[in-house]
Amino acid sequence: VCKTPYRVLDAPELADDFYLNLVDWSNTNVLGVGLGSCVYLWTAHNAAVSKLCDLAGSNDTVSSVSWVQKGTLLAIGTLSGRMHIYDANTLQLQRLYKNAHTQRIGALAWNSHILSSGSRDRMVHHRDVREPSQRPFKRCAGHRQEVCGLKWARDGGPLASGGNDNKVCIWDLRGSKRASIAGSSTSGSGSVEDVGGSGNGDAPLWKFHEHTAAVKALAWDPHVSGVLATGGGTQDKHIRFWNTFNGTMLSELDTGSQVCNLIWSLTSHELVSTHGFSSTTAQNQICIWKYPTLNMVASLTGHTHRVLYLAMSPDGPNLEMEVLGCRGETIVTGAGDETLRFWNAFPKKEGGEKRETRLDYGRLIR
Repeated sequence: VCKTPYRVLDAPELADDFYLNLVDWSNTNVLGVGLGSCVYLWTAHNAAVSKLCDLAGSNDTVSSVSWVQKGTLLAIGTLSGRMHIYDANTLQLQRLYKNAHTQRIGALAWNSHILSSGSRDRMVHHRDVREPSQRPFKRCAGHRQEVCGLKWARDGGPLASGGNDNKVCIWDLRGSKRASIAGSSTSGSGSVEDVGGSGNGDAPLWKFHEHTAAVKALAWDPHVSGVLATGGGTQDKHIRFWNTFNGTMLSELDTGSQVCNLIWSLTSHELVSTHGFSSTTAQNQICIWKYPTLNMVASLTGHTHRVLYLAMSPDGPNLEMEVLGCRGETIVTGAGDETLRFWNAFPKKEGGEKRETRLDYGRLIR
């Protein structure tokens, strides 16, 4: 793994706020970044930058961005609780939910045409973006503080939510029944609440209490169905792995620092974590872990602030990466140091030597 980023972009006004989600990478290879009241698009194959929107006219600020899995729609959540959906191809506003939530929207997640949003108002709302209604078709109340993490399983299965109340909730809107654990309502570790999940999505199927700080970092294992990784904040510092079929904790890892983000490689059974405040000397790290051994594969440093934002390049070959001599999956990280850094985190095992390249490290995101 190359220990230096192959590209660095300046990102002025990239907020140093743990509860926001301001960077996402689309399946069409476009990076969406929220900077203050604006959202900018950075097209990876030609490094072109365009401004998608500016909310300054409505005195609002971007608090989250999320691309639909397939297509060019970008959802934008704001501090005032509004939700915008733009078509990145035409740069046109498609939908505006003026009162999506009563407080800021820090987390967004798509499941096909369903857009789920998590807010400081403690609610998770689900909307079908094809429907004309402004109202969500379902509201989920499982957290007692801000919802700061939200991730759908890749197969359209359960939804995981993480909260500032240190809890993780697993929701299933499809009506699945919860598996029993040998007739008991709790796991052996005593970390699972029997919330009486009825299978209609009104109550979570599972509620995990093991973390001792806010849970923003959530990632579903793309290789093993039902396995979820979660990461806790400054007072917790742990990554925990869960079997969401039976509600048991599989393993846990003390990282020694605030866990800000998690993402799995699609090509190898490895996990990236990004970090902030630390009880050790190493601050603001990006770590790559082998699963299930949880051995550290690499540690990447360079950010001077908490690494609050993380996204991975889309599936398939990445033309820019090939040009630069990088093969495999790329990640981008963002921090309050107002930079975006691109790393060749999961290089392919085969292939020749990396070619020398001249990179413009001074390019601006805007």
